[in-house]
Amino acid sequence: MKSVTFEDSLFDECYFEDITSSNTFFKNCTFISSVFYNTDLFEYKFINSRMVNSTFLHNKEGCQLDFSDDNNAYMIYFVSFLGTLAVLPGNIVSALLMDKIGRLRMLGG
Repeated sequence: MKSVTFEDSLFDECYFEDITSSNTFFKNCTFISSVFYNTDLFEYKFINSRMVNSTFLHNKEGCQLDFSDDNNAYMIYFVSFLGTLAVLPGNIVSALLMDKIGRLRMLGG
């Protein structure tokens, strides 16, 4: 679930399994006899919510990657530029070799 906000919702006897959420919150929700198995839904994602006979089993631990909605366009282009820059030395060597030994021999090699 990515960027979902549940408000004033009732979850009765629900089974949440293998859920990875990013920027998902539950506001003023009620969970009755619900089971959360292998999820990354932690306490801070439940804002003013009530839990009645609900259980959390095998929560995901460690640092979960959380990509927010406002991905910076600058970073996307910068990473693409770095990838292109990494290939540049190989392209230069390839062009110089092609001039020295010729296209056909290089293609054959």
